[in-house]
Amino acid sequence: MIPSVYFYTALIMNYDEPFGCSVTTTLNVIGGRWKPVILFHLLENGVVRFNQLKRMTDGITQRMLTNQLKELVSDGIVERKVIEVVPPHVEYLLTDYGKTLTPILIEMREWGAKHAEKQSL
Repeated sequence: MIPSVYFYTALIMNYDEPFGCSVTTTLNVIGGRWKPVILFHLLENGVVRFNQLKRMTDGITQRMLTNQLKELVSDGIVERKVIEVVPPHVEYLLTDYGKTLTPILIEMREWGAKHAEKQSL
């Protein structure tokens, strides 16, 4: 199905809004190499401790994981909980607002799988 003229007009009009293109805004929040992977781990596992998340995210450095989580917390996508036990530990989970990204993340996963399959042909 070819998108309507209205769709393209809405995109052009949206780009001229004071906040710029909404696609750019979305990518600023969830884009990059690590954020979608982190979000998927939280989506699949619920509450995850920092070290568990680091082990799940193959190749990420501790510093990068810390920075990405700080940005996601700052954007209201992820909640950080400090558990006051000895020794203390930190848990991360998606906020209700962060859970609204679920359909986007699933569509990205499905598109990526189809694209990977297409590339392997």
